[in-house]
Amino acid sequence: MFDFDEVIDRRGTASEKWEKYRGREVIPMWVADMDFRSPPAVVEALHRRVAHGVFGYTGPPPELVAATVGMLERDHGWRVDPDWIVWLPGLVCGLNVTCRAVGDDGDEVATLTPVYPPFLSAPQHAGRGVVRVPLREESNRWGIDFDRLEAALTPRTRMFMLCNPHNPVGRVFDRAELQQLAQLCLRRELVICADEIHCGLLLDPDKRHIPMAALGPEVAARTITLMSPSKTFNLAGLGCAFAVIPSAELRGRFRQAKAGIVPMLNPFGYLAAAVAYRECEGWRRALIDYLRGNRDLLAGALSRMPGGLAMAPVEGTYLAWIDVRPANLENPVGFFEEAGVGLQDGRDFDGKGFVRLNFGCPRGLLGDALARMHRALATRVA
Repeated sequence: MFDFDEVIDRRGTASEKWEKYRGREVIPMWVADMDFRSPPAVVEALHRRVAHGVFGYTGPPPELVAATVGMLERDHGWRVDPDWIVWLPGLVCGLNVTCRAVGDDGDEVATLTPVYPPFLSAPQHAGRGVVRVPLREESNRWGIDFDRLEAALTPRTRMFMLCNPHNPVGRVFDRAELQQLAQLCLRRELVICADEIHCGLLLDPDKRHIPMAALGPEVAARTITLMSPSKTFNLAGLGCAFAVIPSAELRGRFRQAKAGIVPMLNPFGYLAAAVAYRECEGWRRALIDYLRGNRDLLAGALSRMPGGLAMAPVEGTYLAWIDVRPANLENPVGFFEEAGVGLQDGRDFDGKGFVRLNFGCPRGLLGDALARMHRALATRVA
């Protein structure tokens, strides 16, 4: 029903992803937006809204609130009171507001690295220090080193920031891991900020996303959950995200931190989110099937490439975290750009020696990029 193989020319649309290489023969696979057309139901609804012709200040429509609450219960078994939801123009905005809402100047925020770059910059924007705790890679699987995490916390650590599903390593943390993490945060009286934006993109059928705040009332009372339909339904440019904050006291601090600096959302973002959650489950399931095929194609191609490139299994997201250390590339991003493939430098994530590849694109484009990477490595080895 949905043609994910269609190659859509995004050049000339001011796309951040594609404009980076304007005038160059480079396939961009760096920033995390997909090259697929958004769900037809969303596109059609936006056309109807544009035809209305009036685009004034807009609040969250009741149907969006109902669709969001329904999605959280349907997909994740999490019952949310509509009053817990705070709407935001983007998830990164939510990360920054959260860091301003928790603790004081000079306090600390802990997180697991490598990690999405705003996890490292948002605390600093708020005058907080960052406690970086490396994930442990063991038996081709990334996991949490709990002893190392607890040892890194100090009396000034006020918050732990979690990315689940994890960007960039692609892990979907299981219930046992999340419960152990929650108990640590409760014991140390830490607020938890959970970025769960990729929760709709689980690629392994046996995996289930468990919202951190759904583990129990004690955990919920200390958790700010950030979500958005933007990654799952490719709506990033429309700007609609939300925080779920069960604690009235914490929610009040969050609202105060955003007061005067966070703008209202636009009507198109609200509408697209409502339609996505209400009408586009079939599209999402088809997308996941397609992404799973892309992931498997990528894993197979990497296993055959010269130089020993490797990646751990991607359980969720459409992002691959590729270990290029065996290839001994002094500048891996520059090397692959010369070969015609634009990747993101692992150093942006506090992960030197890695690159991140976005495989959310038509399979023919992915195959072309992988062939370019293979040829460049083969030439280098020869």
